[in-house]
Amino acid sequence: MSKSDFTPHRREFLRTAAAGAVLGSSSLVFSDSTASVENNAGGSVEMPDIVHGEVLRTSGSVTADGRQIAESAREVPVAGRSQVLVCGGGPAGIAAALAAARAGADVRLIELAGCLGGVWTAGLLTKILDSSNKSGIMAELLRLFAERGSSVARDTSGTVYDPEGAKLILEELLVEAGVKILLHTRVVGAVTNSQNRLTAILTESKSGRQAWVADRFVDCTGDGDLAAQAGCQFDLGVGSDCSCQPMSMLALLTGVDPGAVGEFIRENGPSAKPRLLKLMEDAGINPSYRGPTLRHLHSGIYSIMTNHEYGVSAFDNEAVTDATIRARREIHEIINGLRKLGGPWKNIAVVATAEQIGVREGRRIRGRYQITSDDLAKGLRHPQAVCRASFPIDVHALSTVGDKGIDQSFKKGGLKPYDIPYPALVAADVDGLLLAGRCISGDFVAHSSYRVTGNAVAMGEAAGLAAATSLKQNVLPHELTWNSSSA
Repeated sequence: MSKSDFTPHRREFLRTAAAGAVLGSSSLVFSDSTASVENNAGGSVEMPDIVHGEVLRTSGSVTADGRQIAESAREVPVAGRSQVLVCGGGPAGIAAALAAARAGADVRLIELAGCLGGVWTAGLLTKILDSSNKSGIMAELLRLFAERGSSVARDTSGTVYDPEGAKLILEELLVEAGVKILLHTRVVGAVTNSQNRLTAILTESKSGRQAWVADRFVDCTGDGDLAAQAGCQFDLGVGSDCSCQPMSMLALLTGVDPGAVGEFIRENGPSAKPRLLKLMEDAGINPSYRGPTLRHLHSGIYSIMTNHEYGVSAFDNEAVTDATIRARREIHEIINGLRKLGGPWKNIAVVATAEQIGVREGRRIRGRYQITSDDLAKGLRHPQAVCRASFPIDVHALSTVGDKGIDQSFKKGGLKPYDIPYPALVAADVDGLLLAGRCISGDFVAHSSYRVTGNAVAMGEAAGLAAATSLKQNVLPHELTWNSSSA
């Protein structure tokens, strides 16, 4: 059931400039062989032949003050249609696409990076949190990561995994399920009809600007990009300045004997992190995150997370770029400092830094239920639960003031295992749109718990299944009463 008294928190952001984007003055038509755009005169314009140099050129003019471009209206080719369209191929998006396809829907998955997995792969996370109590796709993935991984993966039941192996496993699963995958593609706009129903999205890629039409959409972008472009309201951060948790870059390392540094490996016990911090500080290394985490993956390959980038907006590309450059530099400086210690560290080297910096917090889209800190404190039980979350309240320091670790002040209300309700996955302001992952509807404190990827997979599976089920029942997602056993 939705909360009838839902009130967005301090920062309620309204429709973005991209909301209500239109495809010129055209209607969308399809044929068996190609997509085209039908113009008002009854004719049609075929998709541009990019291979032979025919492209859609953008025309426009610079405004008088020189601060904006007035872009002329243009017709955008419809590149494809599907029953379910999932935006974002991270942990939530993988599960949403897989669940919808296995339920019989025709599914397309659009992903910005050059691989599936999001923070698991492009972000080099290497650890899946809050997954042990999950069934379905999450349990399936853990089993595959363990069976096809190293002894470390098997010993940790797949929760510590190899990012490269994960890429292959995820691709195989989705291809086998018949999901149409489109990589290297960014969602840049959304189209809603007169009934306020999402009908299409716009993307940019090497193929140019394209439109994609679907019956149901699932926003798994992490930052709620699709929902914001469609005009959904959202909350961001906490306080009057909308402070967000810091970003972190992870990296892969080699050149160290795991037997010689066992006391610093996270999986060997909770004291590993403070020991590693002391080692660093004694060597004159002062990491921006005071809980440095070293994990052994396999074959002398490790992952490390010891970076915080404070006060960076997930929607400011220049700020994210600067944070990425700073984070990568810090990682190399830390590893160079460890190498100077000699002994077991003398040959330590960086194998790779993450393609994408890890973003803990973006938009929290307004849904038909908002999960709150009170729900966590009471251990919410909901009749339309999609999964149960148990990860602690985990707010990383919002600024460099303090110990630059975990901010304990947000834990005062406490947490009992709680349900994530299906209505929190249903967009409140636009019909036909589901949410999964850290962009679902919740307050700042609740988000710090449910945002981890074990929950994201379970949410994605529910959203994908709900999308397919709502089509079968000929109802919109907000009209569907969630019941996982009968969906």
